[in-house]
Amino acid sequence: MKHEGLSGKFLKLIGIIAVIWFFVWVCQTIYSKANPESKSVASSSETAAPATVPWDYQIQEAKVSSIDGGDLILTPGNGRISNDQNLAIGDSLWVMDYKQATTDADGKSTVSDWNPIKTFKTKEDAEKDLSELKVEIKTDVKLIGVYKTELSGKFRYFAVVELPTGQAVKQPVTEAIYTEFKSKKEVGAVLEEVHDYNNYDESMAKFRGWAQ
Repeated sequence: MKHEGLSGKFLKLIGIIAVIWFFVWVCQTIYSKANPESKSVASSSETAAPATVPWDYQIQEAKVSSIDGGDLILTPGNGRISNDQNLAIGDSLWVMDYKQATTDADGKSTVSDWNPIKTFKTKEDAEKDLSELKVEIKTDVKLIGVYKTELSGKFRYFAVVELPTGQAVKQPVTEAIYTEFKSKKEVGAVLEEVHDYNNYDESMAKFRGWAQ
């Protein structure tokens, strides 16, 4: 009778482990080819950057309180902006300020403080730029639905619409509008489009009222 030595058993064990490893590798390769998006989706979700959109603009008269290097320090507000017009301390000017809204991965939104973005020598020039960045339009929007609430026998009425940029907006309405909207899928609305100063095609729509 022939007995198998320890070396033979060890080689058999190594062979079994190699077969198992090869089988697992083949299964992983087949899965990766069948699901090429699985890795990219996980990667994109881990590295998703916060979404930032333009929120608002305003113009105001200001004075140069000091100059730091090539930047103006303005009053009121102590805003800082490049001295593109070669202004001196004490000079008056018109300033356009802006705000941005940032939404993080958890859906939490924050709005920045006012920051200067451009200076003007006249109010007319500032207002012209402002009128192109904040545009009022009338358009039809999708009506998600209407509903009412009751508290101590008193009713409140609301309408929820979807703006062209995708965000849902809830607005209080009168009972008459609530009744009128109940049978509608779209309604007329007045929107204010706030465009990004550096990329005009990027904008945020704000609800400003119902179109008559």
